[in-house]
Amino acid sequence: MFGLKGDWSLEVKDRYFTMEDYCGATPRWCTGCGDHGILAAVHRVCRDSQIPPEKTVAVSGIGCSSRLPHYMSTYGFHGLHGRALPVACGVKSRRPDLDVWVATGDGDCFSIGAGHWIHAMRYNMDLTLLVFDNGIYGLTKKQTSPTTPMDVPTNTHPSGALLPPLNPLTVTLGVTNISFVAQIVDWNAPLRHEVIKMAHEHKGTSFVRIITRCPVYVESIGKSLQDEPARLKLITHEKGVQLDDSVKKLFPNHAEHDPSDLAAARALAEDPGVLPLGILYHNPDAPQYDTMTSVGLDMSIDDKLAGMNEALDHFAI
Repeated sequence: MFGLKGDWSLEVKDRYFTMEDYCGATPRWCTGCGDHGILAAVHRVCRDSQIPPEKTVAVSGIGCSSRLPHYMSTYGFHGLHGRALPVACGVKSRRPDLDVWVATGDGDCFSIGAGHWIHAMRYNMDLTLLVFDNGIYGLTKKQTSPTTPMDVPTNTHPSGALLPPLNPLTVTLGVTNISFVAQIVDWNAPLRHEVIKMAHEHKGTSFVRIITRCPVYVESIGKSLQDEPARLKLITHEKGVQLDDSVKKLFPNHAEHDPSDLAAARALAEDPGVLPLGILYHNPDAPQYDTMTSVGLDMSIDDKLAGMNEALDHFAI
């Protein structure tokens, strides 16, 4: 090759990804919607993890929250109503090398997708599950959701919901083989970032319920919590989320809680007086179903055929 030294080599520099590398389309959520902050936290955690965008996939169902895959410059799957988790589990079982995020809402997850929610928690596959809970069906214009408070009028219940709202924390903490359960509010950025970061680093299904503001249909839910911080309780521990004192001062109520104590986590979740914020439960040793479903993925076609024939030979007469 004319003009080149015989010992030339091409230096391939390491790739570094900025937040823009994970940003997709411009978000179309309403102004003031809490979903914007959650998306920013996901972009930041992706940037900090430096997992390539082509090794990342965002999966969702139906609802305002489920627009998230459109706003990620990664692989994405915008699925059917309530079916985000089975799709995500399917992705993880066949492509365990991918970093899987799941975006769902209080209707998509806790109503039509409730059966999948329970079983996905038990499977404990390596997924980061973010539930955007604004207490209303926002996309379809203000119908009662499973977590709508009884005193909030909606288009389906103008006098308020007839039944008390579902408690997603107590339900999740009652499922066998759970490994990570947390709760945050969308408007506290430091807490939001640290919890989502810990959820992403956890190996297993990380369930993060995010109490999210909907300024269009149920402004009262988020505003009342912001105006009455005494209704919130920050849970801290050396094994839990780590925050600066400046952030802790924003919460008048604190509780020291060991996230490995499941019984104590359930007691916190059942307290009707306050909403616990932080890591309620963390068990890194819970078995992961995706470590079992991925066995044999590296087998060749010939090896698979030989294994099938050997199994069928047991039935030969």
